[in-house]
Amino acid sequence: MTTISTTSHKGKENAKRVAKNTGFLYIRMAITVFISLYVTRLLLASLGTEDFGIYNLVAGIVAMLVFLNAAMAAASQRFMSYAHGQGGGKLKSIFNVSLLLHFIIGIVVCLLLEFVGYFLFESVLNIPEERLQAAKYVFQFMVTSTFFTIICVPYDALINARENMLFVAISGVLESFFKLGVAIYITYTDFDKLITFGLLMALLAILMLCIKWVYCHKNYIEAEVNFKKYLDRKLFYEMGGFASWSFLGASSSMLTMYGQGILLNVFFGSIVNAAQGVANQVSGQLGALSTTMLKALTPMIVRSEGEGDRRVMLEATMMGSKLSFFLIALLYIPIMLEMSYLFSIWLVEVPKFLITFCYLLLLQNLVRQFFIPLEVGISAVGHIKSFQLVFSFINIFPLFIAWGLFALGYPPHFIYITMIGRAIVLGVNALYFSKNKFGLNIVFFIKNNIIRGGGAFALIYLLLYFMTSNIVDEQIKLLVLALAYIPVFTLVLVFIGFNTYERNTLKGFIIKYYHSKFNNKVKFS
Repeated sequence: MTTISTTSHKGKENAKRVAKNTGFLYIRMAITVFISLYVTRLLLASLGTEDFGIYNLVAGIVAMLVFLNAAMAAASQRFMSYAHGQGGGKLKSIFNVSLLLHFIIGIVVCLLLEFVGYFLFESVLNIPEERLQAAKYVFQFMVTSTFFTIICVPYDALINARENMLFVAISGVLESFFKLGVAIYITYTDFDKLITFGLLMALLAILMLCIKWVYCHKNYIEAEVNFKKYLDRKLFYEMGGFASWSFLGASSSMLTMYGQGILLNVFFGSIVNAAQGVANQVSGQLGALSTTMLKALTPMIVRSEGEGDRRVMLEATMMGSKLSFFLIALLYIPIMLEMSYLFSIWLVEVPKFLITFCYLLLLQNLVRQFFIPLEVGISAVGHIKSFQLVFSFINIFPLFIAWGLFALGYPPHFIYITMIGRAIVLGVNALYFSKNKFGLNIVFFIKNNIIRGGGAFALIYLLLYFMTSNIVDEQIKLLVLALAYIPVFTLVLVFIGFNTYERNTLKGFIIKYYHSKFNNKVKFS
């Protein structure tokens, strides 16, 4: 049976560390999610639908940067966590090589953005003439922040490899409050709101990255910059190859994200980009729960592989897949059931197509969530060239399909239908390489994770739908949903979502937790 072992001392220590780090990140998430959603409401009301759409089109690079930063940090973190597993002897060399590599990548990416940006503004993007200059200013602000984001990737990787999720949580909350301040300022400023917002967001990105830079140099001995002393040519080529293939995969995902916005803009205008921007914001915030868990679990997966403990790595990957799916399902189900009513409460003006976009985007994320931990496992093993080549092709190809559909007159939501297909094919790719790289049992994974997890999700959704479908009053419907949701979710999860071994393991954790609490209280008294 493939599950995470909890019987050994090492297993218990790993579980405690992951639980503590996850706790820090959940506290951050609880604060930042509500702030981010409120910031979106303020910005949509302040900028207006058209300017908000333009910002999400042109400065959609911000969303891409978040993804690129996470993907490239994961590549550097892989070497740092792997080195920790082997004893930590090469950490300073890894850090210096990573810093040099990302400086080079930063220059190349910014030059590429300037080249591509010229053609986008001259002949591709559908932006009203009176707002074109403002859009160009915003683009330049984002290119500037891109460079700083990329060269600070090694610092993010170092913090994650050190599993310092307390600092990650504190910095995340701080950044959210800064964004709230920016949104409030935009509401009242008399300057061009779009340009001002773009400038302040770029400055905020630089500020946050500088904070991480200072923190790492003050707290971690491996954050010592000395290329002459620590630059290892063999390591440079090894990390360069790994980072290049990781960058290829990250860039293809980035282009896919941004390409969706461009296609929607070309065929349907910037107002549709507003709906896409809000849908992406909702998707990102609702996905924070599972992202948080994976952020805490990833160092354990990579470090276990570095220690040569393939069994723990495989089991953590399997469990991470199932738990991350259930965590986003926990938030997705009530949102999907009451999406129209919740949007009418949240937003002053609900952009056209938003409901459909958001619903399909959440379905896409549910499919992807099963396989993201498998991709972490593939990265931990290394030798990712073949995987990233196939991954990148699968990423880009749906854009051409969507372009063809739009040219034939299909409505804008078909871009998300193609992306659901992409998520399924990416999953098949992850299964194939997971079997070849670290011996994943595909049949067991499909039965235990996909069928059990997907079946549990469908049953919870249908039960709650039929319980509330005949209730006309929306407030009463929400009350019934709130009262019934956790009991229904828990019962279905325990008896259908988990297999027998996992139920027993969960039961053991709960019993040990309450015994430890009880014993501590007795000792204290």
